[in-house]
This record gives sequence, C-alpha cells and structure tokens, in this order.
Amino acid sequence: MSDKKTLTTTAGAPVPDNQNSLTAGARGPVLLQDYQLLEKLAHQNRERIPERVVHAKGWGAYGVLKITADISKYTKAKVLQLGAETPMLARFSTVAGELGAADAERDVRGFALKFYTEEGNWDLVGNNTPVFFVRDPMKFPDFIHTQKRHPKTNMRSATAAWDFWSLSPESLHQVTILMSDRGLPVSPMNMNGYGSHTYSLWNEKGERYWVKFHFKTAQGHKHYTNAQAEIIVGQNRETYQEALFGGIDAGEFPRWNVQIQVMSEAEAECAPFNPFDLTKVWPHADYPVIDIGVMELNRNAENYFAEIEQAAFSPSNIVPGISFSPDKMLQARIFSYADAHRYRLGTHYEALPVNAPKCPVHHYHKDGSMNFMGQQSGNVDAYYEPNSVNGPVEDKSAMEPPLKIDGNADRYNHRDGNDDFSQPRALFELFDDKQRERLFSNIADAMNGIPKEIAERQCKLFDQIHKNYGEGVRAKLK
Repeated sequence: MSDKKTLTTTAGAPVPDNQNSLTAGARGPVLLQDYQLLEKLAHQNRERIPERVVHAKGWGAYGVLKITADISKYTKAKVLQLGAETPMLARFSTVAGELGAADAERDVRGFALKFYTEEGNWDLVGNNTPVFFVRDPMKFPDFIHTQKRHPKTNMRSATAAWDFWSLSPESLHQVTILMSDRGLPVSPMNMNGYGSHTYSLWNEKGERYWVKFHFKTAQGHKHYTNAQAEIIVGQNRETYQEALFGGIDAGEFPRWNVQIQVMSEAEAECAPFNPFDLTKVWPHADYPVIDIGVMELNRNAENYFAEIEQAAFSPSNIVPGISFSPDKMLQARIFSYADAHRYRLGTHYEALPVNAPKCPVHHYHKDGSMNFMGQQSGNVDAYYEPNSVNGPVEDKSAMEPPLKIDGNADRYNHRDGNDDFSQPRALFELFDDKQRERLFSNIADAMNGIPKEIAERQCKLFDQIHKNYGEGVRAKLK
C-alpha cells in the first residue's frame, strides 16, 4: 500500500488526473468545466506579487539576539535587558537592484531585522552603511528615480545618478562609502549593519536617550573589486543567496557583535552637528560604542517566498523602551514602509506567519481582503472601543516620555547650516594610497559616458572634501 499523500485541489478534492486536460473527445477542445486545469492556470497567473520598489533582491535567515550587557539605565525594553534571548529574522538586500539583479553588484545593502519580542515585534530597518544619500524625505523619491530605469530608454542612467548627486552635496559621505572597497561586500556575512537613523531609548524613570545601533561582522570584512565582481557575476548571479543559505545549511552560523552609541538629550542640544541628520555619523571619540550583545543567524527558511519575500519590516514596529527621533527620514519611513507592505502584501500583512508577533495580539481592525483571523479583540461583541464587554484596553505603562522639539529650523534644513564635507574628509583621510586609487577608479567607472559638465560639477564637490580627491577622479576620467 502506498503511503504517498493524495494530490488535491485547494478546496481539498482529490485530483484524478494531473497530466491530461479534459477535452470533448480525443481531439476535441479543452472543456471549460475542467476546474482543476482552470485552478492551476489561475493560480499560476497570480504567483507573482509586486516586487519591492527598493530592496527588491534579498536574502534572509532566522536567528537569535542575545544581550550580554546591562543597559537598563537607558531602556526598559525587555528585548534589550541583560540575559534576554530573542528569536529574530534578518533580510539583507541591494537597494537599487531589481528582483532578478545579480547579487555581486556595487550598491548599498539593506540590513533589516525583525525581533519577535514578548512585547510585540521590534523592527530595525537599516543598511550596511551608517549614513544615507539624503537627509530629507522630500528628496527620497527623486533619488530612487535616479537609481531605477530611464522612462524612455528603459535602462539605468549613470547621468541621472551623478546629476542628482552633483546637485546634492549631502550625498558625498554615502557616495564615498559606496565607491570605496566597502561598496561591494563578498557576502552578507562579511559586512556590518547599522540602524543608520538616530533612534531613542527610554527607561523606567521616563528618561530619554538618543541611540545609534551597530552590528559589527564577526566574520571580518571582505570585498570584491569591480574586476573581480564582473567575473563573479558572469559565473553566478546568486552568490549571496548561495553563501548565506549554504553556510547556515552547513552549520556555519554567522554572528555580529551588537553595539550602541548613546547621546543624552543635553548633549544633543549642544552637539556641533545635527545628531538627527542621516548623512552624518556620531564620532566614536565623543560617543564611544558600547558592546551589548551578539546576533547569530542559525536557521534557513523552509520556503523562500513565504518567509523571505513576504517578510515585511517597518520602523513603525517598536516596543516600550524604544522609540523614534526628529530624524526627518525616519519620520517619513514610519509611514512609507508600512504603507508599502499594505499595498504589496495586503491589509493584513502582519498576520502572515513570518510577520506575526509571537505574543498575544488584540486590536479592533476589521474586515478587509484576506482576513483569515476573524475578530482580534478576543470577544466578538468587542468590535469598537471604548466598550462595556471587557474588550482590550490601553496600557498607560507603554506611554513614552514626551519628545522635546527643537525650534531651530535651520538645524534641520537640508539647504542651510550643514557641513557636508568634514565627515567625508575624515573618511577619505583614513584611506591608504591603494584604497584611494580604487576609489578614484570606481568613481570614474561609474561616471563612464555621463556629460562632462556633470562630472566636473561632481569633481568640484570632491575638491571641497580634499584636493587630492577631485584631482584623483579627474586623472582617472582622462
């Protein structure tokens, strides 16, 4: 007797023939009543969902966050208390690459983390760089347009990218990182991760601290040159997926050391730079890193689409003890990420198993497409609030302290009052001669074919960082 499972339709009916369509006679046309054929074709037509507008190509795995330091003076978040071990999901990605793009392309990498805490999901959605190209969300859609396809040629446009960057000095820091060695990591395991934005922590006393999150690779930094990547891509377009999945499958579990930088509210008020500017880093000499734990990835997904492609990360997912800041880019992402998921995955995207919290969930959201959970209030009569039928109620202990608002408009204006050259200069001065030569060559390669006036405008910005920077790029362009 066979122990094979019976093939069924989605409604559970057994399928008698999965090889031949029903026809009107041996040579007759296919019958409309062949509901099994229609079901297969209809499902195939709907197997693809919209790819992410950015971060479309990604690789992910499950793991655990272990906290090894006592930072209770900064936060009441249970996930960050000494000894806490929290299951998690990580997804790495390229920013500009489409779903079918090669893994080993020069690009910023996404570094998205979902922690399934006992107080709800905490998502930290960052990159492998501590800064970004723009500091104001008004500029973000335009920037992404430059990284995507030209509306007429349907090809990527180096001219558009460099035109935008040469007109946006705040991009200099990120451009320098992108065009440096670290712009092309060998694998997800060989790169750092950063929360990038300034977030905040708050403790049991209601005291708030500004914080930066860092995830430092324990595997060491490894990078490809452009020439090496060209060969790699010609041989295998899925090198990141192969390295991450294959390594974990073989029991080689990658780890990252988790660190934070902390700044008090008083320190932020007198900082010589805007601490909420996404194009800036906090100098480690002034705000030293604090080791707080280890992140390890140790389990692959069973189904890539269900668990990685449908994974939805949003900065709006926070827990008591962790919150936001006046970072304009962060403020916009609180809305845009969750909104993108509702469009791409559906109204109830957070009820999908990969996104669902591991703690009890009670809310009054109703109906909508694909509501397979029913009423989430715990009582069918409690479908509004306030009510008299013992429905879920607010918890004042989760109320965070008030956010102090800085009235200095220039401090947060991307056009005025910002120094966009000092930090890239400090980074450039850390490079040795060989690293600088590769930087110049990478930029020249990326500028290939763009109008000379745009290239010169960008070089003049490099001049303001360091005279050798602009001169070095010009020499490679000749």
